[in-house]
Amino acid sequence: MTIEKFEDLVAWQKARVLTSKIYAATRIGQFAKDFGLIDQIRRAAVSIGSNIAEGFERGNNKEFVTFLGVAKGSAGEVRSQLYTAYDVGYLSDAKITELVGLSKDVSKLINGLILSLRKSTVGGMRSNRT
Repeated sequence: MTIEKFEDLVAWQKARVLTSKIYAATRIGQFAKDFGLIDQIRRAAVSIGSNIAEGFERGNNKEFVTFLGVAKGSAGEVRSQLYTAYDVGYLSDAKITELVGLSKDVSKLINGLILSLRKSTVGGMRSNRT
């Protein structure tokens, strides 16, 4: 199966959902007043999908893997910041569970892409892209 565009990648789709949920969570209650944490967590969330997209649009799998690594790191950053938000009382038990779970799902999907690209032949799954 050849992926034609980054929008077809499940990792990017889930990253998009995560980003939307992060934006929603940061608009509520005391969280909405913590401008420093809001800025950090939103930037990290946006970075996940942006790096998946940018890496995909590069010309080769090696560069794509590099950008996927950055995206995976940003997913970890989001998770860490979610724990901070939870620890200071900005997120409920249910919300932290939901968002951390989604972040872990995104990380796993990105990791799967990385492993697949590393195992692929030269050009890999993106070699037929125009």
